[in-house]
Amino acid sequence: MFADIILPIPFDSFTYLVPSDMETRVMRGCRVVVPLGKNKIYTGVVLNTHNNTPEGVEVKAIIEVLDDHPVVNEQQFAFWQWIANYYICPLGDVMKAALPGAMKPKDEAALKESTRTRRSGKATATPHYACPCNPLNPAQEKAFAEIETSFLSKNVTLLHGVTSSGKTEIYIHLINNYLAKGKQVLYLLPEIALTTQITERLHHFFGDRMGVYHSKFTDTQRLDVYKRQASERPYQLILGVRSSIFLPFQNLGLVIVDEEHEQSYKQQEPAPRYHARNAAIMLAQMFGAKTLLGTATPSFEVYHLSHKGQYGYVQLTQRYRDMQLPTIEIVDTKEAKRKRQMKGVFSPRLIEVMRAALERKEQIILFQNRRGFSSFIECKTCGWVPRCPHCDVTLTLHKKTSTLTCHYCGYTTRIPERCPACEEDKFTDIGTGTEKVEEQIAHLFEGITTLRMDLDTATTRTQFERIISDFSEHKADILIGTQMVTKGLDFDHVSVVGILDADTMLNLPDFRSYERTFQTLSQVAGRAGRNNTAGHVILQTRSAESDIIRQITQGDYWQMFYTQMTERQLFHYPPFRRLIYVYLRHKDDELLEHLASDMAERLRQIFGERVLGPDRPPIARLHSLYIRKIMLKIERQTSTEKVRKNLIAIQQQMLSLPVAKNLNIYYDVDPL
Repeated sequence: MFADIILPIPFDSFTYLVPSDMETRVMRGCRVVVPLGKNKIYTGVVLNTHNNTPEGVEVKAIIEVLDDHPVVNEQQFAFWQWIANYYICPLGDVMKAALPGAMKPKDEAALKESTRTRRSGKATATPHYACPCNPLNPAQEKAFAEIETSFLSKNVTLLHGVTSSGKTEIYIHLINNYLAKGKQVLYLLPEIALTTQITERLHHFFGDRMGVYHSKFTDTQRLDVYKRQASERPYQLILGVRSSIFLPFQNLGLVIVDEEHEQSYKQQEPAPRYHARNAAIMLAQMFGAKTLLGTATPSFEVYHLSHKGQYGYVQLTQRYRDMQLPTIEIVDTKEAKRKRQMKGVFSPRLIEVMRAALERKEQIILFQNRRGFSSFIECKTCGWVPRCPHCDVTLTLHKKTSTLTCHYCGYTTRIPERCPACEEDKFTDIGTGTEKVEEQIAHLFEGITTLRMDLDTATTRTQFERIISDFSEHKADILIGTQMVTKGLDFDHVSVVGILDADTMLNLPDFRSYERTFQTLSQVAGRAGRNNTAGHVILQTRSAESDIIRQITQGDYWQMFYTQMTERQLFHYPPFRRLIYVYLRHKDDELLEHLASDMAERLRQIFGERVLGPDRPPIARLHSLYIRKIMLKIERQTSTEKVRKNLIAIQQQMLSLPVAKNLNIYYDVDPL
């Protein structure tokens, strides 16, 4: 008897011999311990068992069976396979992403702890809670009824509601209905910070029927949630971020994807590079469940499908308690700089509005989409700029720690005392990050307390929770942050939002830059005036006359959508075609150029003019490996499986070349 085992490495499966004394225990979905290579052991999952003897290879035997019952169910296997096929990656990568780390121990001590935890874990009874839901107002009631009607004929519905329109209240009523039917609900959020704010609110309604799952939990905490979901008494409601889609659901009835437009739903590194929104829609389809996508600024792909009638569409245009949308005021920083009126990154008008809000004891959010102190430092004499030795990027200055850091590979070094090129000791910093904004605030507003929320200050769940809690309790007057502060956070006393530099996103060389700018700036503007306080947004830009800035101030999503879609259709971009990026990485830049050109030509023989490249991406070296990118623009009606088979066949041809020994090829399907 043999078993095909999925291991948490980039291969589909490996075949092992099942010892005779284990034959009754080795079954599909169970974990086993197996050897790999000369001295490595891995914990894997049994994909299937069979009697087909592998030819031409030495078959090693399974060492140990860890489970008496399957820990991966049939729905999960089907979902894993869809992820692997659609996103063109091995099953091993999917397994590695899907299972908590505590379920994949490598060393002997971890194996013993895993076994101990497994044997001692017990499902506990869940008391029933009646949901005391805040009644819906007429606008919410109408939207709620329209969603239910839409679900009669559509599996997916878009709830397009302005910021602070009370979408969460609608979600709570929907969840309550599905739980009353005995169905499970998955509620996805794009950021851990959001789960922190909403957990207490949902727990008030649903009690211990709700579980929370995200990457900032410890391995043991994630394992506990996973085990509970696989038990006879699973959580009925799961609140979590993108990894929650891999939990072992048994009776899923509804999936809610809040802030569906957010880029955080897309897994970038490592594989599988899946989009949790799209994967969640497929997961729901496998269960015959419904999916609700909620946002104030829909992604073009989703809005396009709802506009075509493929998805249902429900609109909510009225803010909760009839609160007015914030006033958005444009400040032309180009003109202010010409007149030498800027105080660092602050215009006189923003300073004036902030000062008035602080005098009224109101709070302020400042959005700067770059962490650190400044983008880089430069020698005043010769122009030398320190760069990462492993990546094709400049090193970001972190002044408080006196370090220069690569935000891609993590390389860190001290600020040099002298320029290594000319031996001079005078440097200037270029660009502005959240740390510099915090320093400038201290000079402008004496005695004002600030908090900063970025990847430097909020690296753990505890730090996230503390920052949000402290600002909610008005222990700070000003919150400075990157995109973390744009994602649906709800603070009662924020009356002013300052967008310090709208142009950094507008000028990115990306066909989605206008869409993303509209979404991000509209979302951060929506943080103002969410209670009874009138909201005021100061948007600083050097492009005050541009169409996109006008569309943001007027909230004109439709005009922005129409203009951008016309261009995308002309140049064959999503949603009219699917994009697949083919990446090649190698330590030898010259050889990589040759190999990338070779692969592009092989692709053109099959896909023709749909192939663009190869070219160098904006960051052409990461972790000491050079990178080339090939772009495929595939018609929507083209078979996904056919495209995948052709790509894998060409990949195998390339990797079989003698010169391609250390070549790495991977794919990003539906890239963002």
